[in-house]
Amino acid sequence: MTPSLHGTLIVMPAFNEEASVAAVVREVHTKLPGVAVLVVNDGSSDRTTEEARSAGAVVAELPFNLGVGGAMRTGFRYALDNGFTNVVQVDSDGQHDPAGVVRLVEELETADLVLGARFAGEGDYEVRGPRKWAMVVLSGTLSRVAKTKLTDTTSGFRATGPRAVRLFAEHYPAEYLGDTIESLVIAARAGCVIRQVPVAMRPRAGGTPSHNPVKAATYLARAAIALVFALIRPPVALHTEVSA
Repeated sequence: MTPSLHGTLIVMPAFNEEASVAAVVREVHTKLPGVAVLVVNDGSSDRTTEEARSAGAVVAELPFNLGVGGAMRTGFRYALDNGFTNVVQVDSDGQHDPAGVVRLVEELETADLVLGARFAGEGDYEVRGPRKWAMVVLSGTLSRVAKTKLTDTTSGFRATGPRAVRLFAEHYPAEYLGDTIESLVIAARAGCVIRQVPVAMRPRAGGTPSHNPVKAATYLARAAIALVFALIRPPVALHTEVSA
């Protein structure tokens, strides 16, 4: 195992991802030898669990679909209960290149939460229309909240260090966009250091995209609502104790 990945758990939320999850788990094991992988089956109705286990992942099964936030809180809780210090979220649809995990984790030496930013100089990932407008507004607002420049606040490719793992194991939001927008507000208000590093994104390896053009027009309003609720909720205290 790469020394910097010692104590790191890869968490992959998965909802009906039987077409891609096994290949993604195998790629993680190939590019990050020895790293632990937890697939959180978020109430899938297909063979996601069987495919993930066949590729060598540990699988936590949720009884019904909770969304990415609920799946990730399960992952943070698992990490805390099993002695992992860092958690890296990797999509189970193949869009995240596991090779980028090392850089994210290395940045945790001086940060609590590190985002893999799609619009920070690598790759040609692009969004248009209402989603782009929402991302610009979100990035500007959340950069001020976090006191650092953030260009991709809805990225799901992110690494979490020990202090934030403990915080998110108890307080990771499960609402729509809470796993991205509100989690950043919670972390920033709790005193976590947040940074980003550039990453390249890839097309989905299988399954159905979570957003489509028909839903794009509603994204802006929903993102704004999620941000407002995140900002008006009271801050959560960050416990500073570190387990030996």
